[in-house]
Amino acid sequence: MRESDERPWGRYEVLEEQPGFKVKVLEVKPGARLSLQRHARREEHWVVVKGVADVVCGAKELQLRQGEHVHIPRETNHRLGNSGDGPLEIIEVQLGDYLGEDDIVRLEDDYRRIK
Repeated sequence: MRESDERPWGRYEVLEEQPGFKVKVLEVKPGARLSLQRHARREEHWVVVKGVADVVCGAKELQLRQGEHVHIPRETNHRLGNSGDGPLEIIEVQLGDYLGEDDIVRLEDDYRRIK
């Protein structure tokens, strides 16, 4: 059985995990967004497969559509959101020496999950 988790913004499912990389599908509800965050031990690459993604990556703010992608370097503040009316789905590829969910430093969060 694949690892998956419900979150306030939607859900994710792990499609593949091997030493050094993890592949997830993220589904973001309309009007929702993930926390503004960064990671110390991994970088991420996002590919939009459905919907329009509102992306913050460092100082850049982007809107990405199906087939478009962005690379998020390690230690870069980033956020993913869905300001559209329909679902947003992205494929996230994580690369690094540690890929645990506890390597998230939340800087801002709509759901009050900052410690």
